[in-house]
Amino acid sequence: MRNKFIEAFEAKQIEGKEIPEFRPGDTVRVAVEIKEGEKKRIQNFEGVVIAIKGQGAGKTFTVRKIGANNIGIERIFPLYSESIAGIEVVRKGKVRRAKLYYLRGKTGKKARIKERRD
Repeated sequence: MRNKFIEAFEAKQIEGKEIPEFRPGDTVRVAVEIKEGEKKRIQNFEGVVIAIKGQGAGKTFTVRKIGANNIGIERIFPLYSESIAGIEVVRKGKVRRAKLYYLRGKTGKKARIKERRD
């Protein structure tokens, strides 16, 4: 059971953000705002959503991509973070699990996810 004051505060934090509907298995492109000294730039991080955790303002999602030399890179993003400039759903995946941690052990064609048609 959560405090009503905390819930009201979180609702105020959440209300301004435009977030598309996505779920585990979907391929997303997350535009992250990076500060380097005085400069700001936007860098995209594209990969498969392997987990969504939490609730309210503390909700996070984990995105996994394969980098150079077939090294897996995972990043955890707070859903309502100020550093996220935008989220775009590239592909919808058809999976039967909420957490896709098994993808960590798969490479190449074995790590592919079928596309959802809806």
